[in-house]
Amino acid sequence: MTYRLIFDRLLTRTDPERAHHRAFRAIRAAAPATRPVLRRRADGEPVEAMGLRFPNRLGLAAGFDKNAVGIDALAALGFGHVEVGTVTGEAQPGNPTPRLFRLPADRAVVNRMGFNNDGAELVARRLGARAEALARRGRSGPVLGVNIGKTKVVPEEEAVRDYEKSAGLLAPYADYLVVNVSSPNTPGLRDLQAVEKLEPLLTAVRRRADATVTEHRVPLLVKIAPDLSDEDVLAVADLARAVGLDGIIATNTTISRAGLATPVAEVERIGAGGLSGAPVRERALEVLRLLAGRVGDDLTLVGVGGITTVEDARARIEAGATLVQGYTAFVYEGPLWPSRIARGLGTGVRVGA
Repeated sequence: MTYRLIFDRLLTRTDPERAHHRAFRAIRAAAPATRPVLRRRADGEPVEAMGLRFPNRLGLAAGFDKNAVGIDALAALGFGHVEVGTVTGEAQPGNPTPRLFRLPADRAVVNRMGFNNDGAELVARRLGARAEALARRGRSGPVLGVNIGKTKVVPEEEAVRDYEKSAGLLAPYADYLVVNVSSPNTPGLRDLQAVEKLEPLLTAVRRRADATVTEHRVPLLVKIAPDLSDEDVLAVADLARAVGLDGIIATNTTISRAGLATPVAEVERIGAGGLSGAPVRERALEVLRLLAGRVGDDLTLVGVGGITTVEDARARIEAGATLVQGYTAFVYEGPLWPSRIARGLGTGVRVGA
């Protein structure tokens, strides 16, 4: 409640992207002190998926830690897995600012960041240094997902090569890989969700990951948009099984602006971008149910989009998800939110958000 008051009365007056960077720096700085306390509070029910053991079902969705600079600090807050990225083959600045906007009346965020990140080569070096440091201290971190996407300047006909580059560099440090073809902020990216384009892409990434990491198999997932038609969702599910994927993440942000409480003029002023948070909840749940009905237990499903309360998270699990992820609720609810959700899911205690 204290955080909500601070957020609603103070933080909403600051630039969202600047506030994000400041908050993330604070999380990293506080990690040594918070890790023992919050880790005890965040004890959840461990779960096995894709050959991996997750400390609890809750993860941080891609987009928060784009450059893999705060993985272990974020895990200290209670996330059982952290998905970094989206990382592209080449470094890129992303779209012009302002590119991140809050819709407090809807508990939502609009972003058109455009995959701003340091690029696969630098992120791989950073992950390698982290792995060496953990090994020296005899420690292990959270389950680590690496989300990869297409470099903006790379034409569509060269997209496979671009994804292959990222997969080859990053697979050695990833517990699992995610192919992101569903952000609305890179021109033409969502076109790659069409099965005739998605099949060669996923096959190539799977092949490159296997060639790079020979001592074990790195699970591969695809992240899809909530804006796909039901027919296209089912087509992606069929393709995922056919090419031997390990899972599907449902869903990314939406381009829809239907049903918002925020005034239309304000929404129009903000302009284009992906909408995340509470307004995505129902469609993300629908997509998850469609996928579960199609693939059953053959694939691991990860539910994301509009999860704020323990009840929201449980609804995804009941609909067929093994794991859930959050991002926007983390922004609105504050640093105690991950431990609250993880603890509620793990103990069965009804905990409000």
